Amino acid sequence: MVVLDHGSGNVRSAVRALERAGASVELTADMQRGLDADGLVVPGVGAYAAVMSGLQGVRGERVVGRRLAGGRPVLGICVGMQVLFAEGAEHGVTTAGTGEWPGRVERLHADVVPHMGWNTVQTPAGSRMFAGIEQERFYFVHSYAARRWELVSTGRMAVPTVTWTTYAADRFVSAVENGPLWATQFHPEKSGDAGAALLRNWLATL
Repeated sequence: MVVLDHGSGNVRSAVRALERAGASVELTADMQRGLDADGLVVPGVGAYAAVMSGLQGVRGERVVGRRLAGGRPVLGICVGMQVLFAEGAEHGVTTAGTGEWPGRVERLHADVVPHMGWNTVQTPAGSRMFAGIEQERFYFVHSYAARRWELVSTGRMAVPTVTWTTYAADRFVSAVENGPLWATQFHPEKSGDAGAALLRNWLATL
């Protein structure tokens, strides 16, 4: 499997966590390797605009889009999840995302940001991502998130499984399972045994 190297700072921690979870991992910016891999992980830390710029610099948005069109697994982590939405707004600037999901990433409505540390998640019934770890806590470091979920079922397509978290009375999307596209706002690679179990759950889908 491939961890996409688009210049984000946490790529090597993601590689190490996936290796500990049992995966054979290649860190690469090569488009074809990303397309051919059994699974693709898109990590991301920092500003939305910077991650989108890095992703576009290695044609990562095309890799993600083509993989999903073929039903091939992709896992987004932190800002790697945020850029899957249509747009992100930071410091008065709006940046277009990959548009895999409608909606907007915006600043958390909290007096103290970033939201940093361990928190629970409100897991829906039937989640494959959280199988066996429904009551665990996960590690978050972020000031922005998708605070609404806008994608609805159309035709034969099922509604994605959406997990929520509350911080300082503000509720935001903390994970999504949408067919071959999974994503987490928290960092599974920094979430100890629970994060390792989540990565194993994802690897089992490859």
